Amino acid sequence: MKAVYVAMLAAAGVVIAGQAQADEALAKAKNCMACHAIDKKVVGPAYKDVAAKYKGDKGAVATLAAKIKAGGKGVWGEVPMPPNNVTPEEATKLATWVLAQK
Repeated sequence: MKAVYVAMLAAAGVVIAGQAQADEALAKAKNCMACHAIDKKVVGPAYKDVAAKYKGDKGAVATLAAKIKAGGKGVWGEVPMPPNNVTPEEATKLATWVLAQK
């Protein structure tokens, strides 16, 4: 029984790791990484800093998805983030991935 439990946990880890890589791939494909990095400020904030700022905010996914889609300014400095050519589903997927960074 313990072997089955360990196998299930390992399979879940592979799925989660695959999803995280897929979302990073989406960020790269949508050119998000031109202005952002996971762990350091580039033009925009580091994704880890965004995740820390919104930690515990139940509406954060929707808020960030809207900003990803429509753009924004003033939250992280003077440089505005332009609107991005993403679907609402892609924006939500990207926001969820950003908020999972630690």
